[in-house]
Amino acid sequence: MEHYYAKIFDYVEEIVQLPEADKLSIRQSFKPIFVPKDTIIESAGQVPLYHNFIVSGYMRNFHVDDDNNEITTDLNDGPRFFTSYFHFMNRTVSNENLHCITDCELLRISRDDVESDAKHSSTQKDYTIQILQRHLEQDKKRLTDMATLTAEDRYRKFLSEKPGIIRHVPLRYIASYLGITQRHLSRLRRETLL
Repeated sequence: MEHYYAKIFDYVEEIVQLPEADKLSIRQSFKPIFVPKDTIIESAGQVPLYHNFIVSGYMRNFHVDDDNNEITTDLNDGPRFFTSYFHFMNRTVSNENLHCITDCELLRISRDDVESDAKHSSTQKDYTIQILQRHLEQDKKRLTDMATLTAEDRYRKFLSEKPGIIRHVPLRYIASYLGITQRHLSRLRRETLL
């Protein structure tokens, strides 16, 4: 299990140096779990209970629109924190689903443990705020891209920024994330390969 914690430490230490006491706290609060592929670990209509760190595997965050279409709003490319951030932090009912697309190894912490750890950790508040800011910036960039870039440009940017996803995530989820149809994405892929 130590490799689980090595991944989270590496990720957080890109932001802030973790003292040993905070590493111990993370080991105690973040519980390792294995989730089989195609599992929804948090469902719409509920208050999210956990903040997840993806050690390995691919996840997506999606909601269902009024026409019953699944709209993918987030995909990971490598280890990182993953949750329905707004609803988790505010303890409100989420309209989002967290879906393990592949088998996933996760570390997860409950909302109560987040609050408890914040009182004792010298770094948790800093890295939590910076991770949240990073997530908000990515959301903002994605919305700007959706409004200003052509489908082809969005796809090219996606390929350059998240190359690992294309090999592990079904096209329908990537198409939804990019705001295009699966047929259009297939055509763009063929043209890019030519």
